[in-house]
Amino acid sequence: MSLRNLAIIAHVDHGKTTLVDRLLQQSGAFRENQRVAERAMDSNDLERERGITILAKVTSIDWHGTRINIVDTPGHADFGGEVERILNMVDGALVLVDAAEGPLPQTKFVVSKALKVGLKPIVVINKVDRPDARPTVVVNEVFDLFAALDASEEQLDFPILYGSAKEGWMAASPNGPKDQGMAPLFDLVTRHVKEPTIEDGPFRMLGTILEANPYLGRVVTGRISSGAVKPNQIVKVLDRTGRLIEEGRLTKVLAFRGLDRTGVEEASAGDIVAIAGLPEATVSHTICAPEVTQPLPAQPIDPPTLAMTFRINDSPLAGTEGDNVALRISESTEKDSMEVAGRGELQLGILIETMRREGFELSVSRPKVLLDRDPSGELLEPIEEVVVDVDEEHSGIVVQKLSERKAEMTEMRPSGGGRVRLVFHAPTRGLIGYQGELLTDTRGTAVMNRLFHDYGPYRGDIVGRRNGVLISNDQGEAVAYALWNLEDRGPMMIEPGWKVYRGMIVGEHTRGNDLEVNVLKGKKLTNIRTHSKDEAVRLVPPIQMTLEKALAYITDDELVEVTPKAIRLRKKLLDPNDRKKADRVKEAERV
Repeated sequence: MSLRNLAIIAHVDHGKTTLVDRLLQQSGAFRENQRVAERAMDSNDLERERGITILAKVTSIDWHGTRINIVDTPGHADFGGEVERILNMVDGALVLVDAAEGPLPQTKFVVSKALKVGLKPIVVINKVDRPDARPTVVVNEVFDLFAALDASEEQLDFPILYGSAKEGWMAASPNGPKDQGMAPLFDLVTRHVKEPTIEDGPFRMLGTILEANPYLGRVVTGRISSGAVKPNQIVKVLDRTGRLIEEGRLTKVLAFRGLDRTGVEEASAGDIVAIAGLPEATVSHTICAPEVTQPLPAQPIDPPTLAMTFRINDSPLAGTEGDNVALRISESTEKDSMEVAGRGELQLGILIETMRREGFELSVSRPKVLLDRDPSGELLEPIEEVVVDVDEEHSGIVVQKLSERKAEMTEMRPSGGGRVRLVFHAPTRGLIGYQGELLTDTRGTAVMNRLFHDYGPYRGDIVGRRNGVLISNDQGEAVAYALWNLEDRGPMMIEPGWKVYRGMIVGEHTRGNDLEVNVLKGKKLTNIRTHSKDEAVRLVPPIQMTLEKALAYITDDELVEVTPKAIRLRKKLLDPNDRKKADRVKEAERV
């Protein structure tokens, strides 16, 4: 059967996963009576809850004698490492762009990688049914983007389709016809995307996607570059330098058929398959026949920009709500923590959320930026390109707040419908925790997208959180009467009946200093009864802390305690005397 390997790349929420749904439905991959969830490729619980694709996944479609392997890629820049890897195993890219929003940072990021590896893209302008759609203008913006990314003449001569994945049609014109469904897209893919290049020689495959399976163990997905592979075949694993990692026997060879993975007796060069049976093999490793000595070239991944410390949970409530994770590494001075680095807050937040759903409890520090130095010794920090789409009336406050966070505005232009597109170059440090503030300032109307730009000169101190916190001075269960009496001190983060402990953060102080409070103090009982004394206690609803919000809120001397049942904020040092000693040491160091 003729093969085509295709990646679908786009910015978050531009309709990639919905498009794959329609392609599967119209190719006959589902039975007529088969129940299929919406956004079928987003199989992960977190993906369904957040409405974003986190992990790259493969599916295949048979269309008039051609098998099209489709890779659905993440749409958020924090998961860009996934995108970079999968581009190595496809021969074409379908660039999906919203007809109203146009190309956004993630589109730019992934397209630059796709053009660099020589892929010839197909451009699909999706959501032309939107009332604010501007398909012709968006096509020009896509062309300008390709030109700015040094696309070749061949790549600039890209075919264009218009349509609506939600309504299930594609056509050569924004006006239709709409009665051909997805057939124009299928036909264009078979014509425009070349067949996979097959090299001579024994079996070789580059590991591209890694996952754990409770029955099969470690499963590695990739495209076979040469030869063929069968179950029980003896193979070896080489790293990028050619060093031998392991030798072993494959237990399963799985091919993608629709949404299912099916065991096959043999898979040949050009096809995308998943293999099991190699406990050490990972991404960028070459899995090959024993006689192969040279590894396949692997695409380098952009470096991480943020790091967090993952510690054991040592709060008084430790072990009561989950399994305690104690990750020890030799580099850690504390011997009970490790540093995890990633592309951004969302990526690290997803990792923590996954761990808590698996039953672990842990403490995590505020994200810190990974700094660097240039050859002359000057301090460098990661700079991000930030694109904010906002109503014109709110543009002033956005420019002001980002300027305070050391951002430089590089572009400001109207984007239609009374909205403005603002483009900034901002230090990653200044963006930590800004998302929530932006939504408050713009009444929830702004959309912010960000993308790692480059390392630039360190931009100096940035003002952090201005308010102090309210800290519990004892352990027990919070009492409504005590919380009611403390409302003048600031908004609370807990509710009556919640378990608290000494050193736990229970609210935000209205002033700049931290304050220890008693949230356990109940009402004194007397035999005097008056209307005013027996008034019902009515509490202001507490601040709801999500994981990402909590990570952005804390300062360097605070931690987020994460368990399967709760997310709490706490001081790193629970004992007030220890905190005073640490403050004195800090003051001495400043002097």
